[in-house]
Amino acid sequence: MTRGCVGVEVATGGVTLLQCSSIASEIGSMGRWIGWREVWVDRSRAVAAFARRRADSLREGSVVILSRYGQLGASSRIRAFEYVPFLRARGLTIKVQSLLSDEYLKRKYQGGHTTMHMIATAYWERMKFLMMADKEAVIWLEKELWPYVPFAIERIFLSGRKVVIDIDDAVFHNYEQHRSAVVRQLLKRKLDSLFKSATLVTAGSGYLARRAIEAGAARVEIVPTVVDVNKYQNHQWSTEQGFTVGWVGSPATRELLNPVLGVLQQVLAGRNDRFVTVGSGFGRVLFERHEEWAWGRETEAQQVAEFDVGIMPLPDRAFERGKCGYKLIQYMACGIPVVAAPVGANTDIVRHGENGLLAETNDEWRAALSLLKRDPELRQKMGEAGRRLVERMYSLDVTGPKVAKWLAEIANE
Repeated sequence: MTRGCVGVEVATGGVTLLQCSSIASEIGSMGRWIGWREVWVDRSRAVAAFARRRADSLREGSVVILSRYGQLGASSRIRAFEYVPFLRARGLTIKVQSLLSDEYLKRKYQGGHTTMHMIATAYWERMKFLMMADKEAVIWLEKELWPYVPFAIERIFLSGRKVVIDIDDAVFHNYEQHRSAVVRQLLKRKLDSLFKSATLVTAGSGYLARRAIEAGAARVEIVPTVVDVNKYQNHQWSTEQGFTVGWVGSPATRELLNPVLGVLQQVLAGRNDRFVTVGSGFGRVLFERHEEWAWGRETEAQQVAEFDVGIMPLPDRAFERGKCGYKLIQYMACGIPVVAAPVGANTDIVRHGENGLLAETNDEWRAALSLLKRDPELRQKMGEAGRRLVERMYSLDVTGPKVAKWLAEIANE
């Protein structure tokens, strides 16, 4: 760095160097009055004052995004990082701090060893960040500051701030239904307290929004989990190929497939039939027609476009009722029909018989998949209806400007 230049941390988390000429100009103006010798002697004070003024201007209309994970975490990527361009277009300065790193998530998904030291370090880094963060910035918080830390502690770091909480999972049920009585007692109302203290709660589904409203949140807006439809190409229909049923997920959710594996094995008995799982990390073939594909951020949309049908089985349990149906939206964005359990947001997204089918029992799953297998025209018709729905209601182009507008208004209050 040239002597006399100074760095200020800005939106990307990197360092932007202030132009030396700007500093020189300011020092030069002073020099005309008090002489260059005096300015040189006191140059550090002048530079520091300039940096403070520049930093203050950068804090105007700023948003600090506190995500659970980095880009590798699906929720963090699609509920926070994807919105950054819209926020910047509104003139907001953005800073992102992720609690748990991509390296941590890779180890977790690959069955590696994640230590308490890694978690403790992550919690400490967030604490340090919050102590240094600008008090005037809007805090856009994914779920909570620290999992398994009581609200009384989080309140210390959020008090006096403008806080927007984004919720896309029913994490409050994890605390309410925890096997430990101590955890239940300490944390069962934690999310409710966070909702009540927030300036705004953005909820991924009506189920989550209702919980926030019941908790006494001042303002609640439903923001469905969406996709950038421009990245998703329509499925190329062909009657000459076999029948491909697909599922996109992670090692953390692959157990949700267990109830329908027998049905899939029965329906996908043709020579060119196959069941494709993307990102599940099974590491083994579930049955003869099963294929496991590695997930990739740049290849995910292309992989989904190869499915003829996308599925989303879910048990009807409290936590799953808070799911936001992201898989279904991905499938529909590629113009393919879906078969899904009638749980949570799935019932809002799937128009039964129009863009997909709802199935609860094994017989219903078997009937739905068999119908779509033998009727390519129905698959295409449903797929086209699904794509239109995504473009109208579940597109980043629809929700992005709204979220950016709300955050800009809060930042400038």
